[in-house]
Amino acid sequence: MDRRRFLFDIGGGLGGVALSQMMAQELHHKPKAKRVIQLFMSGAASQCDTFDYKPRLIAKAGEKWDPGEKVELFQSNPGVVMPSPWGWKQYGQSGKWVSDLFPHTAGCVDDIAFVHSMMTKSNVHGPATFMQNTGFILPGFPSAGAWVSYALGSLNQNLPVFVVLPDPRGMPPNGPANWSGGFLPAAHQATTVRVGTPHPIQDLAMPTGGYVTAASEKDGLALLDRVNRQHLAGRGGDSRLEARIASYEMAARLQLSAPEVLGVEGESEATRKLYGMDDSLTADLGRRCLVARRLVERGVRFVQIWSGADNGFPRRNWDSHENLKKDHGMLSYELDKPMAGLLKDLKSRGLLEDTIVYWTTEFGRMPCSQGSLGRDHNPLGFTSWLAGGGFKGGTSFGATDEWSYKAVEKPVYCYDVHATLLHQLGIDHTRLTYRNNGIDRRLTDVHGTVLRELIG
Repeated sequence: MDRRRFLFDIGGGLGGVALSQMMAQELHHKPKAKRVIQLFMSGAASQCDTFDYKPRLIAKAGEKWDPGEKVELFQSNPGVVMPSPWGWKQYGQSGKWVSDLFPHTAGCVDDIAFVHSMMTKSNVHGPATFMQNTGFILPGFPSAGAWVSYALGSLNQNLPVFVVLPDPRGMPPNGPANWSGGFLPAAHQATTVRVGTPHPIQDLAMPTGGYVTAASEKDGLALLDRVNRQHLAGRGGDSRLEARIASYEMAARLQLSAPEVLGVEGESEATRKLYGMDDSLTADLGRRCLVARRLVERGVRFVQIWSGADNGFPRRNWDSHENLKKDHGMLSYELDKPMAGLLKDLKSRGLLEDTIVYWTTEFGRMPCSQGSLGRDHNPLGFTSWLAGGGFKGGTSFGATDEWSYKAVEKPVYCYDVHATLLHQLGIDHTRLTYRNNGIDRRLTDVHGTVLRELIG
């Protein structure tokens, strides 16, 4: 049993939570970062249409695609070589090639470290999304945000440690299981905030109609607290009840803190335009990216922003089997300016130095066509990137082959990225464990290598 778990168990219910928070200050080494903002492209954003430039796709356009081996595709046989519908240009002092899908983000490449050799263990959305979030293709494991919450605790007792901002079009595959606490104490699961809705945090506001007043709500919560604690006294170690009590306490604090942190109307017109809030197509992601900045600015440790929802029709995510130009074009327009605005705003405020911005997706897409206009799933090579928090901007790690099909130079899995994220937060990924069913579990399973070429 590790020291944090021992203190939690002997601490007696919520007292153990406080002891666990105290233990969170004992980092394994000096951190370069304090917090993470993750941008997740649900549905699988195409590496060969965004950040992985391959001239061979242009030179061999329309020819039969033959990588020299059997290719496992999700829906069809290999089509012809399909170049990107978008042009490419070089940007920044690094001369990084970026497609015309992301002209605003392209202006930030000297602050970004690209990982071009990502691989995953599944070409199915649900398991692959689980893996990128939890390190496992099966359900029931804690997400990276929950592990960070467990390891580091809170910087602001009036706000959650881990917040998720979902796409308003719907939930991704697996839904909230992607950001659950798994077998960790339930208090470490994420708080879902639906930005821009009348009630962004469900069941937080008092009922309307006058039959509940501020005074009666206070009395009711006090009574509920006493009853819950009496119930807990006879059921020590039930993290679900402890989390429920903690959630009521957090809700009371959020009634005061949430309106301020979610109220972006007080931001300057220049800031709102920087995030694209003056454009109806970019306003939603602009608001969510701006709220993410406001959350980390006030002490939230981990914020996850989702672009794309489930596999409904017409496409509401990056899963562009039928018409890549249409779907990727729409989603990238929605995202590009807000994402670049987030990077620029964090940098101008001095927050990028100790905030990691992490862009990822569940897998990539094939260099050949599916039908005539789409691309199929590709788990063998895709791109993620990281900025801030001690990562070396203007760098690229690893590479796919000449087709952007398979990682051939320094292939990595999510384990390695997770290990590197934890390292930058001051945590040795091999020492961050939680015993479950007789096994010392960790975010990186039995894998993971810190990508030291990407960090200062």
